[in-house]
Amino acid sequence: MGTDKATLVVEGERLAHRAARVLGEVCYPALEVGPGVSGLQAVCEDPPGGGPLAALLAGASALGVAPVLLLAVDLPFVSAALLALIAGWPGDGAVIPVVGGRAQHVCARYGREALAQAEALYSAGERSLRWVCEVPGTLLLDEESMRAVASDRSFADLDSPDDLRRWGLQSSSGTGTVGDSQVT
Repeated sequence: MGTDKATLVVEGERLAHRAARVLGEVCYPALEVGPGVSGLQAVCEDPPGGGPLAALLAGASALGVAPVLLLAVDLPFVSAALLALIAGWPGDGAVIPVVGGRAQHVCARYGREALAQAEALYSAGERSLRWVCEVPGTLLLDEESMRAVASDRSFADLDSPDDLRRWGLQSSSGTGTVGDSQVT
């Protein structure tokens, strides 16, 4: 995008503020892992901009609870109802939506076992969230299970100006800094 996606204004609202608002309807406490543009308490991952796995671990550590719900800031169509479904799914393990055959790692719930495995893998040099699908007890939530609260665009992410056009969105930039925020 050439700018911090968290500061993009889409449909009159900064993506960071929207993510904070929607997550706040489902979770308390909620916090931002990033530079502090959402209005939530913010913590930084190590290293800053280290990606979703580093953000997940920083957020989980700051919250000190499990499970945690991870929501990337660049998912402008995720609803509170969808987050509530994921967060409230029975059990305490990881719950990862799967749409079009793709696991949605940055809009998912991570349980205690997944977080412990994440910490071990991160310490060993892993930087991807993809491995969590293999953690025992992880539920891959199929599209049928989400149908009542998710639309075809619920997991549309905004990675480029083309994505904005594809989804019919108008945007403006905020600060012009580079980086991404995760809201946990």
